[in-house]
Amino acid sequence: MTVKFGPAGSGTSSIEGLKDVAKLGLDAVEVSFTYGVRMSNAEAKKRGKTAKEKKIDLSVHAPYYINLASVEKEKIEASKKRILRSCERAHHLGAKYIVFHAAFYTKRTKEETYKLVKSAIIEIQKTIKKNKWDVMLAPEITGKASQFGDLDELLKLKKETGCHLTVDFAHLIARNNGVIDYKEVFEKLKPVKHIHAHFSGIEFTAKGERRHLLTTKQDFLPFLKAIKSSKADITIINESPDPIKDSLKSKKLFKDL
Repeated sequence: MTVKFGPAGSGTSSIEGLKDVAKLGLDAVEVSFTYGVRMSNAEAKKRGKTAKEKKIDLSVHAPYYINLASVEKEKIEASKKRILRSCERAHHLGAKYIVFHAAFYTKRTKEETYKLVKSAIIEIQKTIKKNKWDVMLAPEITGKASQFGDLDELLKLKKETGCHLTVDFAHLIARNNGVIDYKEVFEKLKPVKHIHAHFSGIEFTAKGERRHLLTTKQDFLPFLKAIKSSKADITIINESPDPIKDSLKSKKLFKDL
């Protein structure tokens, strides 16, 4: 059982940011390309070298502007390109998982959306293999019912394509109007050798996620207790407005359990 903690955000993934994260005793950082991939391969290699020296596990969050089930074919193609650009930088960073919100249902049924996402994932994986990039696609559980990506959909996708998944527990809470059965979730995740996860406080409405909030002890404890009892191998990326402070808080709480 290995449990790692770290922040998301562009500020933490600079060379100095990575050194600071390591000094604080955290173990992971998620590099955010959420508004576009603006890092060169050369810069990615430098940051990757620092992360390796400091024993920081890296992952990458691809841009927000992704919809692999768009009704406009050009938007699907543009989405694939954004994911592939993220994969290339991730390879040079030494980052394993490529996190992204895969699709919106819009006018399509769940089944139609799933088929389109699956087809796109398989196609992207072929390019990853061809380029010998050492990365894994990890579509994320999304925070709204209008978005593709509940836990069952992503586990099915993992089984049928060999991709990974990102379990955003805050999004799970938002999708289910504040209700989560951690025991049931970790039972479903048993076949996943290593869980790449997101966590934070969350504000939501009947439609789902509204915004990420600071993570309270009340948020953390049921989650951390479930990790301990399930003996999960997990990396927890915090996405709160203060992800470093909240990562440190969660690491301490886990240690004290």
